Amino acid sequence: MPIPNHLALGLAALCATLAGCSTPPAAPPASEATVMAHLAAAQQAAGTEYPEYLNLCKPAPLKRPDAGSVDLAGLIARPAPPPGAAFDNLIYVGSAWVSAWALKTSDGLVLIDALNTVDEVERLIVPGLASQGLAPADIRTVLVTHGHGDHYGGAERLRALAGATPPRLVMSALDWTMTETQLEFASPIWPAPPRRNPARDLAARDGDLLRQGDTTVQLHVTPGHTLGTISPVFEVRAGGRTHKALVWGGTSFNFGRDLSRLDAYIAAADRMREIARREQIDVLLSNHPANDLTVKRLAALRANPAMANPFVIGNAGVLRTLTVISECAKANRDRFALMP
Repeated sequence: MPIPNHLALGLAALCATLAGCSTPPAAPPASEATVMAHLAAAQQAAGTEYPEYLNLCKPAPLKRPDAGSVDLAGLIARPAPPPGAAFDNLIYVGSAWVSAWALKTSDGLVLIDALNTVDEVERLIVPGLASQGLAPADIRTVLVTHGHGDHYGGAERLRALAGATPPRLVMSALDWTMTETQLEFASPIWPAPPRRNPARDLAARDGDLLRQGDTTVQLHVTPGHTLGTISPVFEVRAGGRTHKALVWGGTSFNFGRDLSRLDAYIAAADRMREIARREQIDVLLSNHPANDLTVKRLAALRANPAMANPFVIGNAGVLRTLTVISECAKANRDRFALMP
């Protein structure tokens, strides 16, 4: 599916404003040797400690997959993990396949992603919040990391459950445009995308700050997985210590042989690595729990609440993981470039 002109122009304008999209030093021409070099760099960065994202190094699909080719019903039906606190102010209320993180502030919750469906809201998010003494009415903001149905599907239901004060929805300006015009992926399983209320909802741009109570969330637009993927950064607390967390907002290469899209993805990963280095980010989360071992790590915390928090991988771990993501993207870019 080609990128609509208005979205392509939006991506170009976005890249013009981001340091990460500036022209990088000339890379050697794509070859089998450069592919192997990127794969080796990814493997070295992963080591034995951070292998989760190495799946990205597998050859990406040549064509954009159709949503109907994915067993969404089967993924949604997988038994969900128990909800739980990854940090004192960050609660997992997601499924086995897709994440929903509730960030506690002094003025209610910021919910990061809204799962697939109305049923998941009522079956997972609502009871998950209740297990922590919280309710949908506590949600002041729903931050949708990108405009795919597995992340916005429950948003309208959450607004309805909130009562007289529905939460504002936050999505990037580019992804609001995509969901309001031409969806990249559609499935009858997913509800229609949420409708933006310009008076209340936020069309975020790179560098915007989302302030709620005592909490500030940095909104970094990291194009690639979608043109307007948001990767938020915020503080989390555990054991009397404060850490800085990054949620990598969109992971897979689900757009086929699109070199400009891969270049944007690479630039975003490299830029976020530099931001992580500068800000000493030491927690890297995902909106799909397989990528950050959410289920395993929550189970470990339940079994031993006094243990060192397994979500804290240190700044070096974050930098190495972002290197894996970038190098796998570069390997796939060079594979595509070699094709006739």
